[in-house]
Amino acid sequence: SSDLDINTAQEQTAAAFTRIIRKGRPSFGSCNPVGESLKRLEVGAALGSGELLRICKLLENAGQIKAYGRHETVDDAEDCLDIFFQQIEPLTLISTEIRRCIIDEDEISDDASSTLKNIRRSIGHINDKVHATLTNLVNGSLRTYLQDPIITMRGDRYCVPVKAEYRSQVNGMIHDQSSTGATIFIEPQVIVNLNNELRELELAEQVEIERILAELSSNAAEHYAQIMNNQKLLTMLDIIFAKGKL
Repeated sequence: SSDLDINTAQEQTAAAFTRIIRKGRPSFGSCNPVGESLKRLEVGAALGSGELLRICKLLENAGQIKAYGRHETVDDAEDCLDIFFQQIEPLTLISTEIRRCIIDEDEISDDASSTLKNIRRSIGHINDKVHATLTNLVNGSLRTYLQDPIITMRGDRYCVPVKAEYRSQVNGMIHDQSSTGATIFIEPQVIVNLNNELRELELAEQVEIERILAELSSNAAEHYAQIMNNQKLLTMLDIIFAKGKL
């Protein structure tokens, strides 16, 4: 059997060498191992965006290698590597859907779902409203009660610097006071309400992102065996072409 193995290996190396001469060496660049992620998919876990992107890159690479393996002309003879190229399944629908939804590890696209788009649009509206409302308050009804007509941050909250003697005139949450006690930093009530709305929307955004990742994960899980097999085939071909190059 070992003679047979050696002959097969030499035949594969020769075939790879011939292909490299004809078409250049194929790139296996983006094949990060995805075995651990696939094991988690098998038990029904949802993957994070980074893991889904790695699966996506593996599938895109599978598509490039499959295209490299195709014979373009009639006199481009079949060889012993065809069997590997033919078994590759790029699952283009899965990789394009992951690309459509995930921009990078930390960013899910607005277009991943209409729900996500609407939530983010609402978040934008409320942020605009917060700034417009604060500007109006500082330059308008609250002007006489303030040390300075400015908006300041206390933690992640927008506050206005109210003169201590007017603290009862300004409805809102007290977040801080100056070292002298002359200035009280108050978050006006109208802003408290808008911020609460904002928090609710941000929670809804997280829930929707988790739903999108779970859906992409379950799509990939349905093709567990093919993704595993692609990884195996690409690894094998990578070794064979490395020998061919050598």
